[in-house]
Amino acid sequence: MAFSGPVEDQLAIRGLIEAYADAVFRFDADAWAETWAEDAVWDLMGTRVEGRPAIVALWRQAMSAFDAVAFTAMPGALTITGDRAQGRCYTTETLKPKAGGLRRVNGAYEDSFIKRDGRWLFASRAFRIVIDDAQDVKQ
Repeated sequence: MAFSGPVEDQLAIRGLIEAYADAVFRFDADAWAETWAEDAVWDLMGTRVEGRPAIVALWRQAMSAFDAVAFTAMPGALTITGDRAQGRCYTTETLKPKAGGLRRVNGAYEDSFIKRDGRWLFASRAFRIVIDDAQDVKQ
């Protein structure tokens, strides 16, 4: 998998990934929810949820443990075929847990995208941690 497909679709999907990251930084559940298809699937390190409401509920629960989250994302691969796409995305997170300390996580998403009503959305995301560097995090 490399980067293939119409450039305008590649840019739109990159914009989707950036909107997702921006919403995480701002703890904006509504903006974050808008990046997902209604029938999407999210696999967060083995916890699998289906449907936008369940996905947002899991995200709210996960985010509630932090005072701040700095989240950046970079596409590593993207293949577009019509109104569907497959991709890989790498992430860097700096997390400030409410319990104290600092945690830095590098991860990877395996993604599928769907274009609905002219707009790209996440159809599925499967996240795994690659590096987890917790510094003085209180458990």
